[in-house]
Amino acid sequence: METTSDRDGGMVRRFNLWRIIEHWVLILAFGVLVCTGLSQRFYWVELSQWVILWLGGIDDVRQIHRWAGVAFAVLATQHLCVAVVGVGLLKWRPTMLVTAKDVKDAAHNIRYYIGIEDRPARSERYDYKEKFMNWLVLTGALVMTTTGLALWFPMTVVRFMPGVMIPTAKALHSNEALLIFILIAIWHVYDSIFSPDVFPIDTSIFTGNISHKRMLTQHPLELERLEGSADTSDADESNDATEKAPNAKEPTG
Repeated sequence: METTSDRDGGMVRRFNLWRIIEHWVLILAFGVLVCTGLSQRFYWVELSQWVILWLGGIDDVRQIHRWAGVAFAVLATQHLCVAVVGVGLLKWRPTMLVTAKDVKDAAHNIRYYIGIEDRPARSERYDYKEKFMNWLVLTGALVMTTTGLALWFPMTVVRFMPGVMIPTAKALHSNEALLIFILIAIWHVYDSIFSPDVFPIDTSIFTGNISHKRMLTQHPLELERLEGSADTSDADESNDATEKAPNAKEPTG
């Protein structure tokens, strides 16, 4: 399904139903992982002890955490598989690939924030911040899955690898989880809730729709492509890896 624009209604269809469901599952899985994971790491904190007791004890907390991790890993795997099939076979535009334009846009926005540039960088379907968050979650899922399995089945791991891999996996698992939590709590929550452009909350991932005004401000190159109004200079500006299949359909997500 292609993203569609509706000037008269003032809304643009940005995400399809599957992407909305996917995001809800991610929120639930991530929330359970944070709740059960942080309560184990900071077990001496009174709130953590309350969570552990409320969930039935440390053994139950560990089991809930493990199966929430399985759900998270399955979600990340299907996300990648859908992307590979879509780009490779269905000729979707690879809009999440990091390109040289993203680096230029990040530098451009730094200059904009300090008053050197007159306007922010013009973005396509996803800007560099959205791509960073996407790849942070996916690479984090890889690290968390491999280290989590090592901690879940330590005896199997040490049959094939040195025993030092278990404490190493524990350190990686714990610190990576904390890093992802901090970045999402600070960066993604701000962009989705506290940013003046979306306050009190960005509803696009829940409804699938985004206002025409926001598209014009935050994703002008995509809007111009959808409405067929991009001029030659804009086409040159966005001529990167995401434009390898300009006439191909892409997912609304």
